Amino acid sequence: MQILWSGKFLPLACFAVFSIVNVSISAQVTTPASPSARPWMNKNLSPDERAELVLKQMTLEEKINLLHGTGMAHVPNWQTPLTYLSNGGAGMTLGVPRLGIPNIYMSDAAYGVRSSGENGRYSTALPSPVGAASSWSTEAACEYGGLIGRELRAQGYNMTLGGGVNLTREPRNGRTFEYMGEDPLLAGTLVGHRIKCEQAEHVIGDIKHYALNDQETGRNIVDVHMSKRAMQESDLLAFQIGIRIGNPGAVMCSYNRIDGDYACENKYLLTDVLKEEWNYKGFVVSDWGGTHSTQKASAAGLDNEQPMDQYFGPQLKEAVESGRVPMTEIDDHAHRILRSEFLSGIVDDPIQKSVVDVERGFEISQRIEEQSIVLLKNEKNILPLDQTGVHNVAIIGAHADVGMISGGGSAQVDPPGGNAIMPPGQGATHWQDHIWFPTSPLKALKEKLPGANFTFNTGDNATSAADLARKSDIAIVFASQWTSEGMDLPNLSLPNHQDGLIEQVAAANPRTIVVLETGTAVTMPWLNKVAAVVEAWYAGSRGHIALANVLTGTVNPSGKLAMTFPKSEQDLPRPVIAPLSKEDEGSGSSAVNGTARSTSNYSVHYDEGVKVGYKWYEAEHKQPLFPFGFGLSYTSYSYSGLTTDSTQKTVSFTVKNTGKRTGAEIAQIYAVLPQQAGEPFKRLVGWQRVDLSPGESKTISVTVDPQMLSIFDEQKNDWQLPPGRYRILAGPSSATTPLTGFFDLK
Repeated sequence: MQILWSGKFLPLACFAVFSIVNVSISAQVTTPASPSARPWMNKNLSPDERAELVLKQMTLEEKINLLHGTGMAHVPNWQTPLTYLSNGGAGMTLGVPRLGIPNIYMSDAAYGVRSSGENGRYSTALPSPVGAASSWSTEAACEYGGLIGRELRAQGYNMTLGGGVNLTREPRNGRTFEYMGEDPLLAGTLVGHRIKCEQAEHVIGDIKHYALNDQETGRNIVDVHMSKRAMQESDLLAFQIGIRIGNPGAVMCSYNRIDGDYACENKYLLTDVLKEEWNYKGFVVSDWGGTHSTQKASAAGLDNEQPMDQYFGPQLKEAVESGRVPMTEIDDHAHRILRSEFLSGIVDDPIQKSVVDVERGFEISQRIEEQSIVLLKNEKNILPLDQTGVHNVAIIGAHADVGMISGGGSAQVDPPGGNAIMPPGQGATHWQDHIWFPTSPLKALKEKLPGANFTFNTGDNATSAADLARKSDIAIVFASQWTSEGMDLPNLSLPNHQDGLIEQVAAANPRTIVVLETGTAVTMPWLNKVAAVVEAWYAGSRGHIALANVLTGTVNPSGKLAMTFPKSEQDLPRPVIAPLSKEDEGSGSSAVNGTARSTSNYSVHYDEGVKVGYKWYEAEHKQPLFPFGFGLSYTSYSYSGLTTDSTQKTVSFTVKNTGKRTGAEIAQIYAVLPQQAGEPFKRLVGWQRVDLSPGESKTISVTVDPQMLSIFDEQKNDWQLPPGRYRILAGPSSATTPLTGFFDLK
């Protein structure tokens, strides 16, 4: 026997696996309402009004269907027959066709649409988020989000699972490259603009992983401990700013526990802070497999379980019918999801698959990468490479002859043609493979410097690489560091003996340039022996051209680090990540009264609190390798004339391009709070990216948000602006602030 489902005939046997499927069928075959009976389709009404109107027409089964996923393609433990009706991707939530409410098709999209390969389509890889954050550009963040939004829709998706904003407390975190650095103002502002422009393309935006998911080791069991003040002033502040700017339709709760409770059933996070203090109106979606209970999670504020229906399917329906979960909770969950569908435009503008604009994607990816590359060292102005002075160039390491590396995990974008380092036809990708995009720096540099002779060496044998460097005018060593979801780095050293390779090459030729393709900070024991260091991050679909443009001076580098690079792991708040015991590795969760409890004692105490990144180094009097906000240029800038207005909380000063090249300077403003605040270190309170021609001056004026000058009072459960004198600092990085002024606040 067959059943007609959305125009496709499927065997009846397919629908016998999970009881929720039967619920779905009965919901879908209800007689459709006539268009005249659909007042919720009135676009002049608010998303809340429209959600409330349609909610009144829904059955309990239809409401329950909104609150969970239907499986995940190609994952045996999460695969249900309904996945065959989906678009592939990470997950799907059923809509209500009879009422005009569409299915929600979700795809991972940290730096491009992850699931494009599943449906045989192409997507653009953008520079990694931590790289793009180093542009400090809200315009670039908007372009980033807009591109992802358009490509999601072109490939049949209407919800993104990108928008990562966890702060870099732990630089060895395998997902550092997916996030936006260590400062809450910078990260929150950029992710907010990304989300705003994603949703402008009529997809549901997402911000994640809420919250304190700052390491991958033991991520499903780790219990995180931190004071509420520290949370509010650091990690949660990044989310608050991002939500305020971007108004995402969804917030994804994380895997870890916070003070004993899983994030996806943590009432303080989901209800007290998110939905009440911040007045968030969208819905909370669990990370995949991050739901651990029915009643507790529902009451705490979880609205949608992904990717399955283990807790929010038949169990939730039965809990409602038995009176253990009130109908008001179900209505609130469903209302929030419906509201986000109306707010994002996916109801009024249904997705229609189309062809991705490949060239436009290339242009945007290249432009963002050109703003994100950070020049860390440039001794004797060896860069930019001079066409007339460069004859023989050694290109060494990191498969630079064929491509550039990308990050792994659910963020991994499938490269066209497969993995560039594999033979043709053998380049199939997997989410935890080391993937190189077909973006050859060697090829791009040859095109930029046609008169030079380039020779490639794999770097597998340091002696032969050094011999080549010795015979060359310049040696460029490409060094790569692969990071991925599901793992943390053991340390911040370059893997596979690349430090030794760089040492030998630099000893053979002091005119050695190191190009880093990394997802986080790396230590550099060879720093004093090389002439230049360029941080290219994971560079995206046109990274090779962007990099060649920077190395040859077609583009003047302007990126500045969104995270501190430490000298060694010993300078971190935790020199090592606590390993899992054998008991931890095998631990899971046990059910107590229908609620899952972790059987592990694995925990991490973030005793540094609000002192994340540059704040830690200043407070602990530690000198980093490269400070937050640092980045060199092929020109130079001067700062002068700082003035402040305490009443309006404005800071003004002049930046001048004192060099011979047009460039963009990222001028940064920091504040040191009065002594009674108990925070004797600076915090970023504003910045402005300014383009300047040679000799040109511009006056910058920034109004500081009072919250950026405030502390969180746990007793009052609110932000307080301490009275007193605030020292205001301005300059090119967190470590160099030549201008000083004051706010005197009563």
